[in-house]
Amino acid sequence: MSSLPPLTSAPEIVCVGETMALITPTDAGLAAAGHATIGLAGAESNVSAGVAATGHRVAWASRLGADPLGDRICSELARRGVELWVERAADAPTGVMFKDPGIESSAVYYYRRGSAAAHMEPGFLTAERLDGVRIVHTTGITPALSPSCREMVDRLFADARSAGALVSFDVNDRRPLWSREDAAETLARLADAADITFVGRDEAERIWGTVTPAEIRAFLPRCPLLIVKDGDVGATAFEGDAEPVFVPAPVVDVVEPVGAGDAFASGFLAATLDGAPLAARLSAGHAAAERVLTIAADLPPLH
Repeated sequence: MSSLPPLTSAPEIVCVGETMALITPTDAGLAAAGHATIGLAGAESNVSAGVAATGHRVAWASRLGADPLGDRICSELARRGVELWVERAADAPTGVMFKDPGIESSAVYYYRRGSAAAHMEPGFLTAERLDGVRIVHTTGITPALSPSCREMVDRLFADARSAGALVSFDVNDRRPLWSREDAAETLARLADAADITFVGRDEAERIWGTVTPAEIRAFLPRCPLLIVKDGDVGATAFEGDAEPVFVPAPVVDVVEPVGAGDAFASGFLAATLDGAPLAARLSAGHAAAERVLTIAADLPPLH
């Protein structure tokens, strides 16, 4: 049974998934660093912060350890206008991610096995809790955390639909978390079952062997709205049987690509809440991604 904080009215969108503390050395690689910054890293919380920045009401749902790192994550998301549907666990920690800029292409190290979020289970969010929510968003990272998280996501899809919400799913394949075989089967099943699915053309080729957006659509024929992102080329939307809509990506001087996919989803979903046409929703996704691509962080600074 969930012990989430009481709710008086529903936000427009709820994003569900793990957020970790992010430790980034500032003067050397991990092996020699003397100084570091502490931030946060989480695909779903990135999306929630991006949607909140557009003025929409959004909640982030997860579990965190009853520890200072969990406090820090809550404080930062609340500061960005995100509502917190968070359980705090006394018996499991907040996950931690380390960046190592001393290694080419900035290697990352995860310390999340057995984290508080990995203990999410079916019923964490119920249909009653989701009543009035318009969109429920999660990613392929969440089912990879543990068997109970995988079961929770399956139940979440069903409960969101029972509550009248659209299900949004970003494939977001994370190779270190599970085998390619497990990822390929589970991610395909969930991507095809969602109402809105985001997938990178490159990650689809890596896990499913599909090369073009059209091949990805043929592989995921039942998803009502499929968004295929292709880096600096652009994004293609397949809605039902209509002709696909393509919007090219803007030319950007990229500082760091991490977080751009989450930003794209936030821009697209915010524009969806606004009732924008499909091409305008893709453009909003590109604009949100552009803001993140030009900084060395997952989230733009607050002004």
